[in-house]
Amino acid sequence: MTDFLAAFQWLFDPVNWAGPSGIPARTGEHIVYTLLTLLIASIVALPIGFLIGHTGRLRGLAVGVSGALRALPTLGLVVYLALIMANISIVPPLIALTILAIPPLLAGAYSGLESVNRSTIDAARAIGMTEWQIFAKVELPLSLPLVLGGLRSGALQVIATWTVAAILPVGGLGRFLFDGLPVQNYPEMLGGSIIVVVLALVVDGLFALTQRLVVPRGVAAGKVRADRAKDPWRAFGVTVPGRQPVP
Repeated sequence: MTDFLAAFQWLFDPVNWAGPSGIPARTGEHIVYTLLTLLIASIVALPIGFLIGHTGRLRGLAVGVSGALRALPTLGLVVYLALIMANISIVPPLIALTILAIPPLLAGAYSGLESVNRSTIDAARAIGMTEWQIFAKVELPLSLPLVLGGLRSGALQVIATWTVAAILPVGGLGRFLFDGLPVQNYPEMLGGSIIVVVLALVVDGLFALTQRLVVPRGVAAGKVRADRAKDPWRAFGVTVPGRQPVP
């Protein structure tokens, strides 16, 4: 408890909120690094995932590659890239974390398109839609919640792992951990960890809200009608005594 009190004292100390190494500056760096990583990973993973989900080809290869990339030790990869590139800038951790972010984005993309009901796609083809129109107007809108789920998972991994990437002299919230460790400034280390946790929770909440908002209104309305058809009382949250719920 004493450690947490000391950490919160460090967090609310005005001295730690000023300058290029203050909490706002480090948080801003962490967010920029995360956005840049997700942007590069999205450019690589989403088109491939959409192509696999739309055509149904090479899914096994994608699953195998994703599993292999997930198994890579990120910290070791960061150090290895820094050594072979003779570069201690942002580039090695950016490459390593982009590799880390690709698997969840790739899985979300092809799983999202695969989840679309095939009869819906067949109906779109039957009315004369091109393959591009089917993807843009049918598959993509219906798959957005799962696609965003993959992006959400990748974002949380990247936020957490950029902290570890501060083993190199780069910015971000990980600086509080690696700068506080040599001088045994545990309030700074714990305070920096708390900021990372809060940032991850905020980002997770924003993605969760966005996932709910992107569900097409027709899909949401259809789900409500299906629930009412199964059990009209259940749709309104009413439980009738002595009545068995409809599965």
